[in-house]
Amino acid sequence: MVDGDLRWTFNEFRTQIRRAAAALIGSGIEPGDRIGIWAPNCWEWAVVALGTHLAGGIVVPVNTRFKGREAAYVLGAAQARMLFTVTDFLDTNYVTLLEESEIPASLDEVVVLRGSVPSTCSSLDDVLSRAEGVDDELVNQRAAAVAPDDLCNIMFTSGTTGSPKGAMLTHGATCRAYRAWSDVIGLDRDRYLIINPFFHSFGLNAGILACLMTGSTIVPHPVFDVPSVMQRIPEERISMLPGPPAIYQTILNHPDLDSFDFSTLRLAVTGAAAIPVEMILQMRDRLGFEKVVTGYGLTESTGIATMCRHDDDPETIASTSGRAIEGVDVRIVDGDGHELPRGEPGEIVVRGYNVMVGYLDDPVRTAEAIDADGWLHTGDIGVMDDAGNIDITDRVKDMFINGGFNAYPAEIENLMMNHPAVGQVAVVGVPDARLGEVGYAFVVPASGFDPQADELITWCRSEMANYKVPRYVTMVDQLPLNASGKVLKYELRERAATDIES
Repeated sequence: MVDGDLRWTFNEFRTQIRRAAAALIGSGIEPGDRIGIWAPNCWEWAVVALGTHLAGGIVVPVNTRFKGREAAYVLGAAQARMLFTVTDFLDTNYVTLLEESEIPASLDEVVVLRGSVPSTCSSLDDVLSRAEGVDDELVNQRAAAVAPDDLCNIMFTSGTTGSPKGAMLTHGATCRAYRAWSDVIGLDRDRYLIINPFFHSFGLNAGILACLMTGSTIVPHPVFDVPSVMQRIPEERISMLPGPPAIYQTILNHPDLDSFDFSTLRLAVTGAAAIPVEMILQMRDRLGFEKVVTGYGLTESTGIATMCRHDDDPETIASTSGRAIEGVDVRIVDGDGHELPRGEPGEIVVRGYNVMVGYLDDPVRTAEAIDADGWLHTGDIGVMDDAGNIDITDRVKDMFINGGFNAYPAEIENLMMNHPAVGQVAVVGVPDARLGEVGYAFVVPASGFDPQADELITWCRSEMANYKVPRYVTMVDQLPLNASGKVLKYELRERAATDIES
């Protein structure tokens, strides 16, 4: 573990994790209890998460872009007993955000990992001191009792029906999936700059966990910022650098590229956007990557389903998301669930050990997602070639991707309905040159109100993560509806495109 001046060997890291587990046991945490972590990438995040697992608890990661209302919903839905957070990340005090919302009744204690500690909270040192009274053998017993089918994480994903859903994921499936992931990319005692946030499956499982399983060094990176990434590569002799295509493109286009020593770079994993074939070639030729891999997964599939292999040709890596990993089946099906011939577009479905147990406390939505034969219906549209590689041609209906983050209109609409001046609202995604897509909200004002677009956008910024905030707001007298009363989103997309163009 390398974080600032901190340099831990695996033995030292293990000691800290065991201390955290003992401290949680000393805090009254029982097997199956849920622990929330709402913080940027840092050594404390990893220690608390792994200590929670060792003590038999379940980690509930919280998106660092969430506002207080969103975080409170996730923590309340998960019935989290403790929350570990920070008070000074990017000028944001998460404790203040949470206190301004309704703190969930289940939350017994809020612990500050970094920053000033309010009188209502505990410090991390305070909590870790509780380890002193816990027998080491009790930690061993707790760890030994953790079984492969036990839950390790409840990861919340926004849904097309509005409120976030908690995907229940197990230890056995997670370890197996990311051992396969590590084998495919060849991760082996690398120095891994973890840019992907720990609250995401990529940062937690393909990051922390994969490093532990392969003897690789964890180098957390708290904020996605290309200049700082370029600086850390030679400083920390980074050999594994994941990220969206934009980060590699920005590095390749940097005027001072030749002045940086990137000779240690070896492995790259990318995806989530269209990739030029030329970029893959330049990543190998100019940046020195030996292996470049793309893949596809979703939270409900433990974050992984398909991957390219490092020896695939550049065209395959650039234009597809690879083929199913070992032990997982992937198909393209029609509306009745029948498999389609290769080359025909249809819904991507996934079946295997990696499919979640289900959504937390939501059997109805679980049954909608996983059919009677065990197939997870992703809602993504794709085409499969003769080699089994999938090309994702469309996304979950209505969802749009803003700067790499999935934004679900139904969730944004539900949040906006909390504003007293909003009578009805419909949100669609529209193209944006910088972020890929942004939100466009059509609002029917509540009776007696005359809201202004700028005021609503400002309010949204205070109530939801920035990638969800609509870029555009237009007031309308009514929303277009079909015969069954559903909003005709395609009409709104057409109007939004016309409005932006004019």
